[in-house]
Amino acid sequence: MYSSLPTFVIGFHGCDKEVQQNILLDKESLSPSQNDYDWLGSGIYFWENNPTRALEYAKEIKRKKVAHSAPIEIPAVIGAIIDLGNCFNLFDSRYIEILNAGYELFMKTVEAAGRTPPENRLRDKGGHPLMRKLDCAVIETIHAHRKSEKEIPFDSVRAVFTEGEELYKTSGFNTKTHIHLCIRNPNCIKGYFHPRKLDPSFPNP
Repeated sequence: MYSSLPTFVIGFHGCDKEVQQNILLDKESLSPSQNDYDWLGSGIYFWENNPTRALEYAKEIKRKKVAHSAPIEIPAVIGAIIDLGNCFNLFDSRYIEILNAGYELFMKTVEAAGRTPPENRLRDKGGHPLMRKLDCAVIETIHAHRKSEKEIPFDSVRAVFTEGEELYKTSGFNTKTHIHLCIRNPNCIKGYFHPRKLDPSFPNP
């Protein structure tokens, strides 16, 4: 009974300027990512309360021309008002236990099939994996298991990620640490907005 999250959270998605405008005009919708290395499995990804990191990511996509990502000519950010619904919240010990059970189930399935499990790899300068094939497979196994058992599906997945280099020597903080949201049920997205600039003549509430 203590697992419910606040009704709404604010998420930000980095994208091309044209995509941003089309979504605001209701001409198109964000499509779910379905790569086998997606950090939280299949879904629409947002940075929670972090428009700066969303824009940085859009700039990275433009600069690196990342495979399997939509091309970006003009980096932009779109904000979203999100109801997380039934959230697989990996801040919560209860759900971390479910994740571990999902790993054990996945490994039994892999071993029974005589296959080699995927790995999390391609680490950044801080040693954190950028291609999370194992994590993605485990989370998708959990979703599939819940469906087969006719349990209530998760609408969203929420987790914190330590990413990037140490902020300073022996620091417990890293340069790109963030909260990621993966929205599986698009009806959780209640609306989109264009992030506005802060008015410097007033305090930030």
